[in-house]
Amino acid sequence: MVGDHIGYFQEGDLVFMGPRLPHVWVNDPEYNAQSGLVTDAIVIHFEESFLGKSFMNIPEMGVLRKFLALSNRGMAITGNTRDKINALMIKMLPLQGLHRLALLFEIFDMLSGKSEYELLASQEYIEHIQADVNCSDRFSKVTEYIMLNFDRDITLPEIASVANMAITSFCNFFKEHYRVTFVEYLHKVRIGHACKLLREKKQNVVEVANECGFNNLANFNRQFKKLKNMSPSEYRRTLIV
Repeated sequence: MVGDHIGYFQEGDLVFMGPRLPHVWVNDPEYNAQSGLVTDAIVIHFEESFLGKSFMNIPEMGVLRKFLALSNRGMAITGNTRDKINALMIKMLPLQGLHRLALLFEIFDMLSGKSEYELLASQEYIEHIQADVNCSDRFSKVTEYIMLNFDRDITLPEIASVANMAITSFCNFFKEHYRVTFVEYLHKVRIGHACKLLREKKQNVVEVANECGFNNLANFNRQFKKLKNMSPSEYRRTLIV
């Protein structure tokens, strides 16, 4: 989850995140402490002014400055650019000092001149989030809680307590910053997970509905059609090649 974007990540994915952009990565249930499965990531953190504000303003950095301006929405880097940068990030791990910094500049050069990326959070969301610098931490707590518990009933008092807010205040906050109600957002998360399960073709529709937190098949079908403009069964048929 990046801002108001909900998706699924897989091996080799590469994202570029701007400052103060709320984001949460949550593993599927089978990736837990008991399973023995492990996920990890290589992360590069840097401040925009880590080389000094004057340096970032030289003409040679103009293209990079424009790219950095887009990063406040979060970017999924794709194609050959992703593969080449992934290789450079692995190469950076044992390096120190200027050798590591040199590879970082090589990555900057690749990002600046390419268009192989997908913007994640919507511009409308970013405008809301930037208006309230205190909501980032609250967003992270709420979205992580939803992702870990969407397969069961989550009451308003329960989720409001996670945000440390009164119920009315929480509902207003959620609608303003997420642009949908809490229940609508929860349905969006559940249906997103349902699409993943339907693609895997291991469970029937009833089983998928139960695993996604719907204890009523009719409601599951109704919410699925509302978001996807087709029934779960029709969605699964579109996946058949």
